[in-house]
Amino acid sequence: MSLRKILSRTPLTPRVAPFIIFLLLTAGQGQFGAESAYWFYLAKTLVGFWLVWATWPLVPEMRWALSWEAVVVGLGVLAMWIMIDPYYPKFGMTKTAVENANPNLVFGLHSPLARFFLTVHLIGMTMVVPPLEEVFYRSFLYRFVAKANFLDVPLNRFLPVPFFVTAGLFGLEHTQWLAGILCGLTFQWLVLRKNRLGDAMTAHAITNLLLGIWVIWQGAWNFW
Repeated sequence: MSLRKILSRTPLTPRVAPFIIFLLLTAGQGQFGAESAYWFYLAKTLVGFWLVWATWPLVPEMRWALSWEAVVVGLGVLAMWIMIDPYYPKFGMTKTAVENANPNLVFGLHSPLARFFLTVHLIGMTMVVPPLEEVFYRSFLYRFVAKANFLDVPLNRFLPVPFFVTAGLFGLEHTQWLAGILCGLTFQWLVLRKNRLGDAMTAHAITNLLLGIWVIWQGAWNFW
């Protein structure tokens, strides 16, 4: 039986299962030495592309959309993420964790593997993370908190409890939890405003891509 057929069994499965699989692979990063974090990231990126491909026909709202609001939100979230970073404590932000996030220290300065894994990270955080996370949080979780039969809840309906619960859980997924919460609130607002997921996916991709470039340019490995 194909993955797509398995995922098509219920409306919930293609919106939840890919995110859970991606999260499990993320949990394996670094569990077998510093280098394993990079090989696991490569694996989850490849698996993530496969999951996006498998779920694409099953989740109609998983469609990229470009708008001026998406660009503004993407740039605004990027600025917020960087600017507030010095002013609150983080989850698991140890010196060793930050050093292990720098592939130049793990594989050697400007080594082919370091360059390769930097490229993989940029691709994964830009093309894979946004659709999987936005579908799970903004399409599924926000509406599921409101109603078990979540497809009955319009994407543009503002509901206070789901709005803040979803943003809170989204933030707790990230080391930079406060930036994550504010980011979750902003992306959810964008979905509510546009009544579609694609703008939030685009904004998410813009933020992640530019944050990744900032990390490499400034050596700000704490963001990875």
